[in-house]
Amino acid sequence: MKKTDLEKNKALKLLGKMKQGGTPARFSADANAPAVDRRQQRKLDQAQGLVSFPVKIKQTVIETIRSRASAQGQSTDQVIGELLELALASQEANANLG
Repeated sequence: MKKTDLEKNKALKLLGKMKQGGTPARFSADANAPAVDRRQQRKLDQAQGLVSFPVKIKQTVIETIRSRASAQGQSTDQVIGELLELALASQEANANLG
């Protein structure tokens, strides 16, 4: 390849990356909410004792959680946290009985 072709390819890559960008905020669920950067959000979460814990869950379960969250006016994180607490409490109660 010629040097000019290489430079042209570099320019095309750069333009593609610039066009791609991120998802605009207007398409997110919290489009009207003020943006909090990641560092601030992490500090807020730490102050509440929250820890990031990524999990892979089946799509049908996620849809149920999302519908429950929207019906209750809560975030999916809150609903998942409550469900896990209930499940763990139930498991501990069963273990104490047996």
